[in-house]
Amino acid sequence: MLVGAGAALASATSAFGQPEPPSTVTNPPRDFRPGASPSTYFNDPDVITVDPSFERYIVPNSAIRRLWTGALWAEGPAWNSLGRFLIWSDIPNGRQMRWLEEDGHVGVFRSHSNNSNGNSFDRQGRQISCEHITRRVVRYELDGSATILADQFDGKPFNSPNDVEQHADGSYWFTDPPYGGLLYEGTPDEAGGPSNPQGHLNPRLGQPAGLRTSKRALPNALYRIDPTGRIDQVLTDAQVPNPNGLCFSPDHKTLYLSSTGKGPGDTGPGGKGEIYAFDVGTGASLSNRRLFSDCVVDGVKCGPDGMRTDVDGNLWVASNAGRAVGYNGVTVWNPQGKLIGRIRLPEVCGNLTFGGPKRNRLFMTASQSLYAVYVNTQGAGPA
Repeated sequence: MLVGAGAALASATSAFGQPEPPSTVTNPPRDFRPGASPSTYFNDPDVITVDPSFERYIVPNSAIRRLWTGALWAEGPAWNSLGRFLIWSDIPNGRQMRWLEEDGHVGVFRSHSNNSNGNSFDRQGRQISCEHITRRVVRYELDGSATILADQFDGKPFNSPNDVEQHADGSYWFTDPPYGGLLYEGTPDEAGGPSNPQGHLNPRLGQPAGLRTSKRALPNALYRIDPTGRIDQVLTDAQVPNPNGLCFSPDHKTLYLSSTGKGPGDTGPGGKGEIYAFDVGTGASLSNRRLFSDCVVDGVKCGPDGMRTDVDGNLWVASNAGRAVGYNGVTVWNPQGKLIGRIRLPEVCGNLTFGGPKRNRLFMTASQSLYAVYVNTQGAGPA
């Protein structure tokens, strides 16, 4: 019997003649809802050990659960430790959602988010958000006000800030690829811009009055916002094409950066779905660029997006394998770039973060849904 893309048959049996637990790749597919039939008979069948070193991070009898569904494209999960809640972006709907740890309630946290994408909480507990249609990075202060941290560089508007994380020195680092130029996720350029070359699209449709529209004028890039407010362009497409997800190692001496595919209007080579690592120096200094992983698993390209490190320095990466059933979800790499584990989800995973009171629950935003599973490690820092 032919098994494709890691698929298994529903009739598969164990060595003891018992039916195997249902998986994302069985037919009929596994039901991830909280009220579904049990799917875990010791270890979750969709939490996969690739290298024996991954075994220590698996929590026996802990199942992957779909906590909520209903987004158009879910992204940017961030855990608030004080409030014990998770927020994430539903980009096309222009809203941020919130999941409450105490009872699992999900509601709209911010109804007008300017098509926000990446979010994080800094070490002072303030929320940082990357906004697509306003092309800026904002911080929500503890008194409820909002501060614009960055909306232009060298007098030119950003493309569409995507992902953001705070460094231990107090600076904020964010990526600026072009995906907010998609009509579905943000607003296209004015006529003649890269995402609207023929001018057939009206970027003002469906947007609030007074929204400033513009043409893309900057390369895709990585930026650093100094605690003084100075903004530095750290690298561009020349070093890492289409920089997207980013995170730091636990000691903040290494920066990980994912390179994703072409965005709207891109004429360059675009990214190849790889992860790069850099040594972090003083200020905006990076050195020793190296390929961390090509993200090819069993011959399948598991395109990376959002990433987080755990306290042991392992890198947990959202995986977009497209139609390769059984390879969407999460890939886990040790600090040396070796694949040690995978988590299979029934949807493309765009981003993830560690949360929960002990920061030992992995939350995954995947296409229309929010998933979570307990792991036997903790996230490296507030996110």
